Amino acid sequence: MLLEEACAAGWAVVDCVISDSIDDRAWVADRCGVEPIVVTDAAIAAIATTDTPQPVIATVAVPQREIPNDGAIVVLDRIGDPGNLGTMIRSAEAAGMAAVVVTPGTTDWTSPKVVRSSAGGVFHMPVVVGALDELREAGWRLIGTSSHRGVDHRTMLPGPQDAIVIGNEAHGLDDDAPVHEWVTITHRGRAESLNAAMAATLVCFSWGERMASDDSR
Repeated sequence: MLLEEACAAGWAVVDCVISDSIDDRAWVADRCGVEPIVVTDAAIAAIATTDTPQPVIATVAVPQREIPNDGAIVVLDRIGDPGNLGTMIRSAEAAGMAAVVVTPGTTDWTSPKVVRSSAGGVFHMPVVVGALDELREAGWRLIGTSSHRGVDHRTMLPGPQDAIVIGNEAHGLDDDAPVHEWVTITHRGRAESLNAAMAATLVCFSWGERMASDDSR
């Protein structure tokens, strides 16, 4: 359950409503530190944003996060689809990236659909809002992804202050984006490009495996 993930990650629960159909309600107070408000299933359905909601709905406070000083990060530039954004955050967390940066113009990463699509990854992965120019000025090496130019992403050795940048689903990164280098995912079929979330997953896991291999030496 997402609420349990939030509590496990140390996010503060502000308030919580729970269905009267649940027998064991004490765990909310025990694990999350708040006394739940008990309501009917009809009230849960009216509050929820999904057609088949979970019997527990909570509001949590978003903690202040910062980008770590080292470790490869993922930058998501103007991602529009909440499902894609959540999947990217989930993949970045699973692959061992240090943080996710979302640029201005990206859909709200705290929205319920993003949280659900991330399978709780947003609670465990630092997510920060920042612009490409700001990251570059702060000393990050920006590696832009492209469907038509750059070296094979598998040949790029990630460093401690490298950032892989994934562009908007429809338009990708701007040709004049302030990146240092470009990488591409080699295609064998006729598809012009991959879904942005799939591309992010491939690159994150490629980098994650290489970083783990280097750490084991």
